[in-house]
Amino acid sequence: MNEVKKGKVVHLTSVHFPLDTRIFYKECVTLQRAGYEVVLVAPHVHSETVDNISIHAVPKPKNRRDRILKTIWQIYWAGLEEQADVYHFHDPELLPIGLLLKMRGKKVIYDIHENLPAQILGKEYLAFVKLRKFIARLAHWSERVALALFDGVVVANPLVAARFPSPKAISLANYPILNLIDRIEPAEVETTKSPVLIYVGGLTPIRGVKEMVRAVGLVKRDVELWLAGPWASEDFRRQCSQLAGWDRVRYLGFLTPKEVYAYLKHADVGMAVLHPQANYLTNLPVKGFEYMACSLPMIMSDFPYWRQVFDGAARFVNPLDPAEIAEAIESLLNYSEEAQTMGMTGRRMVEERFSWEAESRKLLSLYARVLAR
Repeated sequence: MNEVKKGKVVHLTSVHFPLDTRIFYKECVTLQRAGYEVVLVAPHVHSETVDNISIHAVPKPKNRRDRILKTIWQIYWAGLEEQADVYHFHDPELLPIGLLLKMRGKKVIYDIHENLPAQILGKEYLAFVKLRKFIARLAHWSERVALALFDGVVVANPLVAARFPSPKAISLANYPILNLIDRIEPAEVETTKSPVLIYVGGLTPIRGVKEMVRAVGLVKRDVELWLAGPWASEDFRRQCSQLAGWDRVRYLGFLTPKEVYAYLKHADVGMAVLHPQANYLTNLPVKGFEYMACSLPMIMSDFPYWRQVFDGAARFVNPLDPAEIAEAIESLLNYSEEAQTMGMTGRRMVEERFSWEAESRKLLSLYARVLAR
């Protein structure tokens, strides 16, 4: 007997990699397994089907200007071509596209990955503070309009979700997929006897990359720092390579989610020493939950919200102080029982409270409500 489909869903992104963990492996896969026909429209090298999900490719943009002037409209027309029951978009720059879809009578869901107004306030390329504040206010009111007009709003951060008090809005945190992580075997990689620190994410100045490199240079015992993710620029990579401590760094490249978990299973400590930017102060780092799922003790930025959530599974440090980071590294490595207890505590917290398996039920409930209207 053929499976009865619940409806056709199209996810839209102009910014994210098609196999983005949240968009593809969490949301799209969850919906497909629940019986929906799922299509993902995104910039990609070619259209293909992955895990029974159709990726409808549009050309990759050459730069940000090309993305805004051309790519988002290619995504709009590609999405319309699919004639879906629900359109679910993931980037603030697609807000006009969401409005156009709504004007055509489509059911539309907006997925808010970041605290957008706070993120804008931290954009250094917006040189004038008054301009940042103006754009941040504009973003705030744009999202309020979205809440009023769209059929659903999904917010990745539980704290930010408080800005959207409506039955149409749900908090859908980026918790790890335990079933996937537990099936992954450790990567086949040449290892040394040195303890391994690992950081996974964007390699940018405000993610604390320089501070991590300087910190491992200060640690008195042999350690390795593994970095995985895209560099902000070749110039920034070159700056980091000139720092004391770089000889202890191994760059793993840009990894798929499954590859990330395979490398995490070789590591001893997970690192998340992001700078105190407004957006990070109220956001929960996805990598933190993934480290915990792999039973890694963590060294994290000493932000009040992070202490509240990750207490018991991490050592908290001033992310701008390489010496303090180095001291935390040595402490965890020297007192292995403390590190082991942190790793076990983090894993238990994920199993009890922070798994995607439990969180995904909220997504399915939202879709049922949207389609019932």
